[in-house]
Amino acid sequence: MSDFSYISYLSDGALLKKVGGFIKSRRIEQNLTQDEVAERAAISRSTLSLLERGENIALTNLLKILRVLDALYVLEHFQEVKPISPMQLAKEDEAKWKRASKSKKSPPKDDLGW
Repeated sequence: MSDFSYISYLSDGALLKKVGGFIKSRRIEQNLTQDEVAERAAISRSTLSLLERGENIALTNLLKILRVLDALYVLEHFQEVKPISPMQLAKEDEAKWKRASKSKKSPPKDDLGW
């Protein structure tokens, strides 16, 4: 079970409050005022204030704020994971475990192999 499984049980409002709390704590950690973050993100201070209180804002504004706070890393889980076929996985695994071996020289043509 994932450590984050509790999140699926939260309401949308509770999730918005969590996001707002995260944004506020990042802003305070960086010793920035709401006005400073809003100006750098090219949004109004009231939009930032709404987010920090757990209100709904446009996704593009959230992205701007995350960028200003150097917190875009939270979006890493949104990467598309393409499934790997079992055959492809086996081939990749086999390639990892190949060992170095002595090169086999072909015997001279006149060698009878004794």
